[in-house]
Amino acid sequence: MFRVSTYLFYFCFITLCLSKNILFAKSMTAEMSLPKNLNTMLDTRNFLSIGETTFSFLFWDLYKSQLLTTSGKYPIEITKDNLIMDISYLADISSDDLIKRTVEQWQHLGIAPENYQDYLPELKAIWPNITNGDSLSLLIYQGRSAFYYNQQYVGIINDPKFGQIFLAIWLSKKTSEPSLRLELLGSTTNE
Repeated sequence: MFRVSTYLFYFCFITLCLSKNILFAKSMTAEMSLPKNLNTMLDTRNFLSIGETTFSFLFWDLYKSQLLTTSGKYPIEITKDNLIMDISYLADISSDDLIKRTVEQWQHLGIAPENYQDYLPELKAIWPNITNGDSLSLLIYQGRSAFYYNQQYVGIINDPKFGQIFLAIWLSKKTSEPSLRLELLGSTTNE
């Protein structure tokens, strides 16, 4: 009896290790297929600008943003199209403040904490402190959300749901900045 349970234990242990290695290898392969420099993606894919805008608070311009897709429209088909949301900062902001403001916007949109809490440690690990002149870009590629800091790859969130709730900050009809939404969508009416 002892011998059978020992073999069963080793079989389960080896199976678990192999499955974790396969998942890790798939994750690494997916990450390796992304360009390390966002300009490479822009050069090799035909991205079309949907719209751009500048976010200001009182008298200060805080950032400029631009929305680009390979289809030339938004929303995109996740399996066919790619999207870039590029944000060029005109002021300093710490990683912690950036995450805090992101959570505030998700709360404004009515997104339940259980739909974003798991992403916060990942964002903390990916997002750097931003200084005036830096850019932080989101590339949605094959449903995954890759971030680029000053055009250089810094990390990925593989869950396809993340990209949609992140973009909702600017592109949802419930956004706190409806005029920015219209400008990013290249529209003059509130669709």
